[in-house]
Amino acid sequence: MRTYKIAAIPGDGIGVEVIAAGLEVLEICAARDGGFKLAVDHFDWGTDYYKRTGLMMPADGRDKIRNHDAIYFGAVGAPDVADHITLWGLRLEICQPFDQYANVRPTRVLPGITSPLRHVPDKLLDWVIVRENSEGEYAGVGGRAHRGLPEEVASDVSIFTRTGVARIVRFAFKLARARPRKLLTVVTKSNAQRHGMVMWDEIAAEVAAEFPDVTWDKMLVDAMTMRMVMKPETIDTIVATNLHADILSDLAAALAGSLGIAPTANLNPERKFPSMFEPIHGSAFDITGKGIANPIGTFWSGVMMLEHLGETAAAARLMRAIERVTADKRFHTPDLGGTARTTEVTAAVREALLGDNA
Repeated sequence: MRTYKIAAIPGDGIGVEVIAAGLEVLEICAARDGGFKLAVDHFDWGTDYYKRTGLMMPADGRDKIRNHDAIYFGAVGAPDVADHITLWGLRLEICQPFDQYANVRPTRVLPGITSPLRHVPDKLLDWVIVRENSEGEYAGVGGRAHRGLPEEVASDVSIFTRTGVARIVRFAFKLARARPRKLLTVVTKSNAQRHGMVMWDEIAAEVAAEFPDVTWDKMLVDAMTMRMVMKPETIDTIVATNLHADILSDLAAALAGSLGIAPTANLNPERKFPSMFEPIHGSAFDITGKGIANPIGTFWSGVMMLEHLGETAAAARLMRAIERVTADKRFHTPDLGGTARTTEVTAAVREALLGDNA
């Protein structure tokens, strides 16, 4: 029997609640399909750990998870700790050194969920956003000087390398080629950012020549937000920079019905390091402990993790279970306009998994 080592890092806020639910469901997947099992190691890293130790994760934290097959991550951030400390101290401290340069965020209107775009048939909102996840606007280059003085200055420098741009654009073209429509939109802002983004455009055109079977176009990021709302049927696969895709994927999740349903895979495609799977909704301290967090985004992230591990049958079974549950409005949590609790949604997905005879 195949055994996969999973590093579970619930993190902060509702991350603790949804990762617990996700692991419960994934255990059912393993038992239901019978060909594999999960060996889960739990790590209590996050803001509580920071308050105890002054670190978001131990200095040797990456060494502790380096040899795992995948990382299942909840959320990071707390109201009483600065965001740059929490993000750079945990999530980015894992993503960047592990070279998880391809952030993949599928967006689809699931059965039973109503998109704000009510004039568009659900089947026409089926996107994948590919986010460059290692450099760009989140490269961490910059600094501050003359703190507290009137002439205080702060700078953040976006870093684009030929290697970084080429590999994410090539990844996106390959993904687009594997999808039925073979359609890719390259998002840019080269009218205003005349160095890094112009290079981005040039490299995109070079890589496109390798994929004559993929139809592609280019769109400025501000115009892309309008296109996502006004003409969603014209979109399939999107590739964008770290910051641009971060923003566009939140818009995409909202258009699909809720941030609570959206998944993410932070991939190291070469598999030199473990990849990390997480919902995009954040720590949501306003509902922490209330038992109403939507676990669907975490379950869908679990689907992506199972696919990455090669357990495609289990992944498909879990996705079917998710869709059966979202189709029943009794299991919609408050973010979807319902009253269901996290435990009720989890129990319903478990039941759907166990009743799937496919």
